[in-house]
Amino acid sequence: MALSKELSRSIVSKFGANENDTGNTKVQIALLTKRIEQLTEHSNRFPKDTSAKRGMMKAVGQRKRFLKYLMRTDLEGYRALIKELGLRK
Repeated sequence: MALSKELSRSIVSKFGANENDTGNTKVQIALLTKRIEQLTEHSNRFPKDTSAKRGMMKAVGQRKRFLKYLMRTDLEGYRALIKELGLRK
């Protein structure tokens, strides 16, 4: 259920400064968003899998903290990122 290497590389190259920029906040938010989408699909197929639900909720909380940090430090980058990822409004 983890992200494939090819998908991770494509996300890192799209949102990072280069292909090795995995620590960038925008990259981490994008990776968490993709992971949350996968876990949501899994939870819909297997509603009794509480471990997956717990992992999804932890990822949602972590993404929320990253978004809060990004909003504090780079408001324009935050707005562009949530628009590109389709988060919020």
